[in-house]
Amino acid sequence: MAATQTNVTDISELPGLKQLWSETKGDSQICVAILDGPVDQSHPCFDGANLTRVKTTISENATVGRMSSHGTHITSIIFGQHGSNVPGIAPSCRGIIVPVFSDNRRGSLSQLDLARAINQAVEAGAHVINISGGQLAQATEADPMLAKAVKFCNDSNVMIVAAAGNDGCQCLHVPAALPSVLAVGAMNAQGLPFDFSNWGETYQTQGILAPGENILGAASGGGTALKSGTSFATPIVSGIVALLLSVQVQRGEKPDPNAVREAILKSASPCTPEAGSDCRRFLVGSLNIPEAYALISQGGTKELSEEKLEQEMIQPSEATDLNLEASANQLADTGEIVAEVITSELVSETVSNLENTMTVTPSQLATPAVTPSGVVASEDCGCNGAGAKSLAYVMGTVSYDFGTEARRDSFKQLMPYVAGEPPFPPNPYVLSQMVDYLEQNSYEAKSLIWTLNLELTPIYAIEPGGAFTEQAYHNLISALKGQIKPEDDPEYVSRVSIPGVLTGKSVRLFSGQVVPVIVPEVRGMYEWNVNQLVSMAVEAAKTATPPTATPQTANQHEEATRASLKEFLNRMYYEFRNLGQTSNERALNFAATNAFQAAQALTEATGQGMQLASIETEKSPICRMDSDCWDVKLKFFDPENDRRAKKIFRFTVDVSDLMPVTIGQMRTWSMSN
Repeated sequence: MAATQTNVTDISELPGLKQLWSETKGDSQICVAILDGPVDQSHPCFDGANLTRVKTTISENATVGRMSSHGTHITSIIFGQHGSNVPGIAPSCRGIIVPVFSDNRRGSLSQLDLARAINQAVEAGAHVINISGGQLAQATEADPMLAKAVKFCNDSNVMIVAAAGNDGCQCLHVPAALPSVLAVGAMNAQGLPFDFSNWGETYQTQGILAPGENILGAASGGGTALKSGTSFATPIVSGIVALLLSVQVQRGEKPDPNAVREAILKSASPCTPEAGSDCRRFLVGSLNIPEAYALISQGGTKELSEEKLEQEMIQPSEATDLNLEASANQLADTGEIVAEVITSELVSETVSNLENTMTVTPSQLATPAVTPSGVVASEDCGCNGAGAKSLAYVMGTVSYDFGTEARRDSFKQLMPYVAGEPPFPPNPYVLSQMVDYLEQNSYEAKSLIWTLNLELTPIYAIEPGGAFTEQAYHNLISALKGQIKPEDDPEYVSRVSIPGVLTGKSVRLFSGQVVPVIVPEVRGMYEWNVNQLVSMAVEAAKTATPPTATPQTANQHEEATRASLKEFLNRMYYEFRNLGQTSNERALNFAATNAFQAAQALTEATGQGMQLASIETEKSPICRMDSDCWDVKLKFFDPENDRRAKKIFRFTVDVSDLMPVTIGQMRTWSMSN
């Protein structure tokens, strides 16, 4: 499938695009995030473009490597300035560059890291997120963090546009196949689906075909290149979405990405029998700019069905690079759960002849690359007037890491022999031995990489700093000591909560995993066990809430409240576990660590024979100036009478500061089913 000049796709000739350009070339209020490789922003096509790179664990500058070439090409399709050698689709919109792929790392981008990047883009004010990559979906579920990040986008009315994948089969990719994402397949110059472009049942309701053959883009280091694949069809759709959102803004309307998504799907040109191809490969249909514009300009999307937003979650499995198949199989054999996200460049039958190709030229196609990444909070990107949050409020357990074999061995040599007959050498991986050593040599705590874990997965490195550094390390040692005690011990620690600031730095752990660094706020570092927290919350609620039970049933009521509160906390820890990075996540986590409000609600609800049905968060209409307030809403139902009105309890959490706080009083009301 060598590229030929006769098949070069001239984006400016897409039907309806010039007419759309006559109304807008993009509005500066509309923000598009590019989750890809580093971008060569010195390329002449970006002169005058409003692009801001945010800090991630991919810190290197753009090179002429594969991932930089990929990211630069993708970005230029949207933001290339008119009058340059690469005229982009929405050159006047704002752009957030979020590097997630690296030229220097040959490994995996976990779904957890992709979730970080998505959350970061939303917090930075993006309306559209372009992901020209994905992971083959076959047998396993998407990481819950990724699924939550995608849902957070939909709840925040942010659209993810993602590549459908280039496996050439009836198969799916995540995130493209996750609910509310707009998947993009590739078609050739004749308007037919490319043989390599994926199709599948989910794509039949949320996938669109766009040009993907020989798409002109900027080459990292200068010049231009032609590339093919669903990777390069994806930014075409993202650019059109940005233009349609700009039309809404310029007409005085609020930008509505969900409405634009529906308009694009509803207006798609369907497969016709004359096409002479399997109509399943056309997905919903091919991109139809004039009809999508008509729907948006006429307000015709308001009555569109929400059915497409309620598709079942696809269950993905690990994907392999053609060059890394053996190592992927080995990971599968060892039960490795870290999924790989691969860039969606074209994989053709000639790829075996191109294994050593580092860049794509008009006559060559590059093999897909697998690269590791991690994303941390960024500084103000200037998009939509909102900067990315740098605060975090997380729950989990603490652990430690050595980073290198040398650091591990240094601890082993310094730690004393363990008493016995005869004494035996120390093992720095035995928590009880490490705790004993740190309690006697607290200064050594600074030589460890402390981590905050969700179950067994490190999500942050904890790096105390400031005036209370010593106290922070003392708290970490104390938490570690409590975690290894028996569960019936009064000093047992089951969870910790840590508020802090994301620094923009990252560290590499001994395993090779890269995690962002958080500086903790000492006054908010708490440790607890569930039983103690339940007892304290129930006692506090009893003094604050008038008794609703008779003395004869008081003990039964209290036990029911305890059971309900344990259920609430377990759901918060497991069902709703999160990165504690976005505003609603911080509010949710604070509701679990400050269980007083929940206990109040549970005390009253259980007294009426009701049980907890759901836990939700939403932006609060009650807030103070310059604050960020979220409502935590608990809904209860009567298990013995489903016709009885449901009971709603709602309290507000302000997360604008390092330490979240509750404001106002608990509100409660009943609602019909």
